Amino acid sequence: MKLTILGGGGFRVPLVYGALLTDRAEGRVTEVVLHDLDDSRLYAVARVLEEQAARVPDAPKVTATTDLDEALRGADFIFSAIRVGGLEGRAHDERVALAEGVLGQETVGAGGIAYGLRTVPVAVDIARRVARLAPDAWVINFTNPAGLVTEAMSRHLGDRVIGICDSPVGLGRRIARVLGADPKEAWIDYVGLNHLGWVRGLRVAGRDELPRLLADPDLLGSFEEGKLFGVDWLQSLGAIPNEYLHYYYFNREAVRAYQQAEKTRGAFLADQQARFYEEMKRPDAAALTAWDRTRAEREATYMAENRETAGAGERDADDLSGGYEKVALALMRAIARDERTTLILNVRNQGTLSVLDTDAVIEVPCLVDANGAHPVAVAPLPEHATGLVCAVKGVEREVLAAAESGSRTTAVKAFALHPLVDSVNVARRLVEGYTDVHPGLAYLK
Repeated sequence: MKLTILGGGGFRVPLVYGALLTDRAEGRVTEVVLHDLDDSRLYAVARVLEEQAARVPDAPKVTATTDLDEALRGADFIFSAIRVGGLEGRAHDERVALAEGVLGQETVGAGGIAYGLRTVPVAVDIARRVARLAPDAWVINFTNPAGLVTEAMSRHLGDRVIGICDSPVGLGRRIARVLGADPKEAWIDYVGLNHLGWVRGLRVAGRDELPRLLADPDLLGSFEEGKLFGVDWLQSLGAIPNEYLHYYYFNREAVRAYQQAEKTRGAFLADQQARFYEEMKRPDAAALTAWDRTRAEREATYMAENRETAGAGERDADDLSGGYEKVALALMRAIARDERTTLILNVRNQGTLSVLDTDAVIEVPCLVDANGAHPVAVAPLPEHATGLVCAVKGVEREVLAAAESGSRTTAVKAFALHPLVDSVNVARRLVEGYTDVHPGLAYLK
């Protein structure tokens, strides 16, 4: 079985390959093709993968190419993990937004819109090529903003594109752990959009254990989300929000923290990874050791400004092990081997949430089998969540319309309608600022 990874020179690719090597029960992937536009990054990552595979018999063969059509042709599964504009683009997204006093995070608010406007045209081109060159392939989308990009690709690939994110999985795991339950045996009632969802229940042996957590202030304040959001707020919500909702519920504090930070997250990662890729140019460099050291620093500093604002302290060691690669392989295994499982995924609504249309991509528990991912019926969202989900989905639709039409006016509308951008004039200046620094937005007229 051939697995193609788009964005194959990306820093997190060794997580996927490492998971393939560890889970030998998967046993079906015989070839991994890395595709990237930057051959030096491909070379660096291929070196890491070579060291990972050194002691593993029958490790999947790895090849690398800068030819997209070659990478796609004959693929059974395609992991899309591209970053249009690179980390330098992310840093620009952050700085332009922060200069206007609004959030520049890569998936939330103004930064997410800018990233989406750059990424959607590229993702749509990939989807069209997949439909032509590998029509039977399944596309598993890692590319952020994951829900928006998955919806853009689904217009050409239907349900054969599925978006993944490790945030809901990590959240469910933390809740189960603090309740003394086995995460593998817990049913997580989670619903929303990517980076905009809530856990409303966690059932173990048919019993919802979330009320017990919400009623115990000591227990509730003992894990990441309790520290991040505060016990009182979680009890008021009656649910546990995805960590990215901190940008909404504590927006002013988050923006202030990011404005005061020595570097934006994108700038930090750009500098950090530049050192790694530069080190990989030395033939004598220990590739896997260098990558692992860099990865540990990356994970430990994740959402550091938000945790500092909330006084949440450092992340727990158990939360530093990643997870999105495990979700991707579990999804691939379930489809390839028809091993039915339940995963929280980004899929077309199909009537699951009545407030959104059928084609809207949402993030919910899904039953997965050889025919793909099927969203599970969920209870309606509470009004406060419904309003936020509908508003952000409306913004995503404007981003898709702007990317399709090239309309600058529609792009302004997308920014202006976002709950975290509070002025039409700010929206206009954001579009001006982003088109000035991003060649990838030259199509907006």
